Amino acid sequence: MKEILTELLRERREAIYLLLHRYVNLGKPLLLHSDLWDEFERFCASDEGRDLCDTGLSDLMRAAQEAVIESPWLYVSVRPAVARWAYVRFHVDAMTYHEISVSEFMRFKERQVEGSPNPDEWMLEVDLGPFNREFPKLQESRSIGRGVEFLNRRLSSQLFQDISKGDKRLLDFLRLHQVQGRQLMLNERTKTVPELQRALRLADQHLSEHDPAASWEVVGPRLEGLGFEPGWGRSVDRIRDTLGLLSDILEAPEPGNLERFLSRIPMIFNLVILSPHGYFGQANVLGKPDTGGQVVYILDQVRALEKEMRQRIAEQGLDIEPQILVVSRLIPEADGTTCDQRIESVMGTHSTRILRVPFRGEQGEIIEHWISRFEIWPYLERFTNDVEREVLAELGGRPDLIIGNYSDGNLVATLLAQRLQVTQCTIAHALEKTKYLYSDLYWRENEAQYHFSCQFTADLIAMNTADFIITSTYQEIVGRADTVGQYETYGAFTMPGLYRVVNGVDVFDPKFNIVSPGADAEVYFPYSEDDRRMKGLHQEIAALIYDETQAEVRGHLVDREKPILFTMARLDRIKNIAGFVEWYGCSDRLRELANVLVVAGHVDPARSNDREERTQISRMHELIDHYGLDGQVRWIGAQLEKPFAGELYRYIADSGGAFVQPALFEAFGLTVVEAMTSGLPTFATRYGGPLEIIEHGKSGFHIDPNHGAESAEMIADFFERCRADRDHWRRISEGALHRVQARYTWELYAERMMTLSRIYGFWNYVTNLERSETRRYLEMLYGLQFRPLARAVAEPARLDYLDG
Repeated sequence: MKEILTELLRERREAIYLLLHRYVNLGKPLLLHSDLWDEFERFCASDEGRDLCDTGLSDLMRAAQEAVIESPWLYVSVRPAVARWAYVRFHVDAMTYHEISVSEFMRFKERQVEGSPNPDEWMLEVDLGPFNREFPKLQESRSIGRGVEFLNRRLSSQLFQDISKGDKRLLDFLRLHQVQGRQLMLNERTKTVPELQRALRLADQHLSEHDPAASWEVVGPRLEGLGFEPGWGRSVDRIRDTLGLLSDILEAPEPGNLERFLSRIPMIFNLVILSPHGYFGQANVLGKPDTGGQVVYILDQVRALEKEMRQRIAEQGLDIEPQILVVSRLIPEADGTTCDQRIESVMGTHSTRILRVPFRGEQGEIIEHWISRFEIWPYLERFTNDVEREVLAELGGRPDLIIGNYSDGNLVATLLAQRLQVTQCTIAHALEKTKYLYSDLYWRENEAQYHFSCQFTADLIAMNTADFIITSTYQEIVGRADTVGQYETYGAFTMPGLYRVVNGVDVFDPKFNIVSPGADAEVYFPYSEDDRRMKGLHQEIAALIYDETQAEVRGHLVDREKPILFTMARLDRIKNIAGFVEWYGCSDRLRELANVLVVAGHVDPARSNDREERTQISRMHELIDHYGLDGQVRWIGAQLEKPFAGELYRYIADSGGAFVQPALFEAFGLTVVEAMTSGLPTFATRYGGPLEIIEHGKSGFHIDPNHGAESAEMIADFFERCRADRDHWRRISEGALHRVQARYTWELYAERMMTLSRIYGFWNYVTNLERSETRRYLEMLYGLQFRPLARAVAEPARLDYLDG
């Protein structure tokens, strides 16, 4: 970059001077990528700038993410490649430039919010870089999200060297495992690696003399004498295979064999999943405030995980019933849900339960009403302490793995995992930081409503303490060439007057792994599987869509012959349901071709307790009135149960309809997978996970929510082509089905999750993956930053603290 700029300033000095002055003359202190690029294109179209179009400056401006301007200075952040950043400062009048540090860039940015700073004023800089200098890191951006593959490759050779020097950590690891007082894998008879290798040879010889189907009970007494305990397999065939993998590893560790061996070790019997906010239940909760895809995700997740855990435990020859606890908040004012019940069995499982623990106030009193996810921070530390007691009592001991969900669940998982010394997994689902423009820079303006200071601090702590992080897509971590990833935004940011992050989350860290979920195969299946269809619901579905006497609806579909354009989501700004209705209202062509069915939120604002949802409800009514949509849009404020929703997708597919997911940003897109699994052609936002899920034009279509008119035209083109070519709808439908079956199933998800948990547990034991130094640093951040911020949420008068 330095060479390009030096050459450009030498050869095109006047043109660059004019361009920089145009940026300054816009009169804005902060310019986004779109502002910079649009102005550059306008300049290139002028006589003065025409010569710059095909120069290196075009590439530089395409990579520029943000500019901060205070004449005569112009500071630019540049992202020349995925997850690679540089910072440049221009003096516009002198036409000079310097590369600068991220800290300098952030300080200059803060001035635009804080005004001219006191040169003696000190602000905390968070820098986690020094703790990770000796830690193995990925080098190539294409490898991001495949952390466990990298770790196995990198550390296998190290393990071989250690074993050859007499290192016994692998031996000690295999002796760690017990369940219900029973020793597993290895006992104390084997003291050294050579002794273990000899025992493996004798064990294989002994097993070769038995029927491959013989059980541990037949061969176990002799194996126990050699130092082996149950856990190697249910049959002789399986036991020999597992022992063979270990023998190969001891001779020459190879990443593939190491992963296969570790995936078989019986070390995950009890699992805790944390999801404190919202209404967590199995019925009558979807559509309530802070309650949506995350609940569906976790319920589907635990069914798949329990099935995988039971299968693995059985294959290794153990008769143990695994336990999964989904821990959420107990809400006495449950609003027609089961959220006031302490324990609830999860349907479709053997021993998975929802454990609800109440929030308590400072005097120990139970908080009875729902609390927004943005305002729960003061309650989480005490909640963690209560959860620890409840979990230990319910499981009869420590869990083997803790999985956090969203910012609040991940913080609780961090605190709980540290207290219990358990492997921790983090799943963000959605990071609020990327949803709201300049949410970090203008945190004070948002503090009263959103309390981003707490949330971003909690995110930073949980991301760095987690043993491994699960994301649904690559984009969730690092975006694309032209968009920044959600996790990537935590690499460097500032909250003026509070603290400045110069090295926060490193997306090249091998803790990141992409594990995509699926849709519940029992509920969501192709419309063509006629014998599985729930046709008894069709009359009820038809009434919901067309009956004018239904409660909590607005609009009726006059022309029933038109195909239905269906959308279903929470009713908030990011989901952009109102935006989609506006596109439809503006497009006479699309209105002629299709009706719209919206299942979102409430129709009556008085029924909502959420401020943002009430705003969106009012906007929906305004749009329907303004465009006269009552005969073409059916808006249903209902909470659909999963079996009903599954059949609704298929019912709409029967009539040649389509599904629309118009979100401004979608971390993954579970409804996209559900619709595609049902065979329903899908149009989904290009911002976030759907860009990876859908192959444009083959298994669905990408739409840009920032260009509603173009999106409406694309949808209209589809329906128009379907009128002319009836096979077009079928081709897209079949493409959708093939795509999700190959990549997005809960079976694949559960298998990968269980393997990852074992591998990270192993490497944590035999190396310094736990990074205890980093944890100590983050404990200070928690104690000195997060705790006062959380107290300020409970006591608004304490907001004075935030101003220093």
